[in-house]
Amino acid sequence: MQTSLEVAFREQALSLLDALYGTAVRLTHSPAEAEDLVQETVMRAYASFEHFEQGTNCRAWLFRILMNTFINGYRRRRRERVLLDTSVDPLLAEKLLSAAQRRAGRPIDMADSAMADEVDRALRELPPEYRAVVLLVDVSELSYKEVAQVVGCPLGTVMSRLHRARRMLSKRLQGYAVREGYLRPALLVA
Repeated sequence: MQTSLEVAFREQALSLLDALYGTAVRLTHSPAEAEDLVQETVMRAYASFEHFEQGTNCRAWLFRILMNTFINGYRRRRRERVLLDTSVDPLLAEKLLSAAQRRAGRPIDMADSAMADEVDRALRELPPEYRAVVLLVDVSELSYKEVAQVVGCPLGTVMSRLHRARRMLSKRLQGYAVREGYLRPALLVA
């Protein structure tokens, strides 16, 4: 027989497994590592679910556990001097591209794969704290408030990091945009 706590965990936390896995894949760049990260996240969440304040944002709480688990693992691997693959998932670049195109009202075509590669490259060049905010807001579609809870910083910091990250991406993608005719040189961001 399940306790009310187990039922609550199952209803609230387990419904978010797909979202956690998607973010974990983007963080780890490996489906196998992402599965391990999600499994460890769920185990930690289950072990401390009795301390979770019912009625608060379970999604943000789980994403914070996921991010902390990822960061701790990253630090541990760095201490062990294991090289990490820092490439951005090509599907992530494609998702960012398609989201931008939906906002622009334009369908995706095959010529956009080069643009996806450029977006991928630009994302890889972002500092981790900026890349994480872009991933959580623009790909995982968390609210600014949820991202602030996940990364453990004030809401204003999330907003400024996102603004700076988008500005960095814009600058990094300018050359490509001019070469491909998406942007005239006179319209370059200073």
